[in-house]
Amino acid sequence: MKLASLKQGGRDGTLVVVSRDLTRCQPVPAIASTLQAALDDWKNAAPRLAEVYAAINNHGARHAETFDPRLCHSPLPRAYQWADGSAYVNHVELVRKARGADMPAEFWTDPLMYQGGSDSFVGPTDPMVVRDEAWGIDFEAEVAVVTDDVPMGAASADCRDHIRLLMLVNDVSLRNLIPAELAKGFGFLQSKPASAFSPVAVTPDELGEAWDGGKVHLPLVVHLNECLFGRPNAGVDMTFDFPQLISHLAKTRDLVAGSIIGSGTVSNVDRSTGSGCLAEKRCLETIADGKPKTPFMKFGDRVRIEMFDAGGTTIFGAIDQRVEACTGG
Repeated sequence: MKLASLKQGGRDGTLVVVSRDLTRCQPVPAIASTLQAALDDWKNAAPRLAEVYAAINNHGARHAETFDPRLCHSPLPRAYQWADGSAYVNHVELVRKARGADMPAEFWTDPLMYQGGSDSFVGPTDPMVVRDEAWGIDFEAEVAVVTDDVPMGAASADCRDHIRLLMLVNDVSLRNLIPAELAKGFGFLQSKPASAFSPVAVTPDELGEAWDGGKVHLPLVVHLNECLFGRPNAGVDMTFDFPQLISHLAKTRDLVAGSIIGSGTVSNVDRSTGSGCLAEKRCLETIADGKPKTPFMKFGDRVRIEMFDAGGTTIFGAIDQRVEACTGG
């Protein structure tokens, strides 16, 4: 099934069940007012939500209304946890090569992951608001999963059963702020503003054969200013699958329902598929020509991130954002 959160009813939005073709939706206050509430009681809520989903797809829903992604929050407008991995290690290797740094061998066996801010995400069509173009504005096209409660120490094989939903992500990065932050040895903070997620979150069964229990075997299509920028396949060259990432995060802690784990920028060794972020393209240019040619995003630039099924139908809806200058203090 497909679920979304409309921008009404408070900070956590109003949960709606969305039709498979993303044209209609229905609020379900008698089941769960928010997506987090549904995840907290998934065993009871999921079957009832599935009944509404079946009805809305068969045009039998009584109170269905037009679904408009512009009225959506991210499916979880805020979350108890947002941790982003770097599962496409060829991408990490490329970035390090461009700056002349060696690739530690353990990067291929032990996942990289950072804990991001999750108190407030950005809606799928809301702008990327940044104070200064000089900070190096970049998008990162990713896939993410949402879990139920995961016990500390859970093995990766067991973590497959804890994946409840999948979404797309634009993990915004301010590239020119990253070097100074990482040099402190304490990780990302200011260089990682609020991320945006796709209009809808979907249960794994919606992906059919494209979901193997750990990876999504479909291209992630990225357009920059209406031009195709990349369509790397999310199921190719993913060194660590989602169960491995979840297990890595749960090594020393319990994970609560509603935890979000990201894949990191989707990247393929076959560079003909393009890239999922500007930084990767700039690294390729640096390796080839000694310096990057592609600029980072400017105010007014637009990025669109979307995934389609084998028949060409959008699965999650599109993250479609423009960069805007912050007009506040």
